[in-house]
Amino acid sequence: MTGHLEVHEGGRVRLVTLAGDLLSIGRAPANEVAIAGHRVSRLHAVLERFPSGWSIRDLGSTNGTTVNGVPLRQARTLHDGDRIDVGPARLLFRSPAAEPSTETVTVEPAPPPPALTRREQDVLAALCRPLTAAGQAFPEPPSVRELAAALGLSDSAVKKHLTNLYDKFGLVTNDERRRPRLASEAVRRGQAAHFSSSASRD
Repeated sequence: MTGHLEVHEGGRVRLVTLAGDLLSIGRAPANEVAIAGHRVSRLHAVLERFPSGWSIRDLGSTNGTTVNGVPLRQARTLHDGDRIDVGPARLLFRSPAAEPSTETVTVEPAPPPPALTRREQDVLAALCRPLTAAGQAFPEPPSVRELAAALGLSDSAVKKHLTNLYDKFGLVTNDERRRPRLASEAVRRGQAAHFSSSASRD
C-alpha cells in the first residue's frame, strides 16, 4: 500500500498520498496539506523524502509542530504511526516501508541559505511564490518567461540569475526539473519561509 498521511481536521479525515520528494503543510491553499486555522502559519512545515525515508521539519512557524506530543526542534525522521500535530489538525504518518521505532531519530540540519544579491532574492521569491499564493500548485514554479514578466526583466537576465542560484544552492545537474528543485531547496533551507513571513506576518 502507498504511504500516506491521514489528516484529521474538523471531525473529518482525508488521505494525502506521499508522492514526490516534498510535501508542504500550512494555511495557504497552495500547500499539498492545506490546514485552516489562525494557529497555522501560511507555510508551517514540510515533509521531505530522503533515501532513508521521510522526515519532517518545522519552517519557523508561529505556534510550532509536535511529533508524538514532543515539540519539533529540528528535522526528524518519521516512522509508521507517528502523530503530527499542526494547529487544530492531527496527521498520522502511514508508510508500510518505514520501520517502527520509539527512538527520536534526527537528520542533519539543512545548511543555511547562501548569500544572495538583491535581484537573486527577487527571482527566488517569485519562484517560491506558489507556496504562499492561493490558487497555484506547488512544486511547479513559474516558467522563465513568467518570472521575467513578473519581475520586469528579460528572459536572458532571469536565466542568468537562475544559473547563479543553481550554483549557490549546489544544483549541478542540468535538466528541466532544476527550477522545482531550486524551490524545494529554498524551502528546505528556510529561505521560502523568510519570503512568506516578509509578505504576510502571522
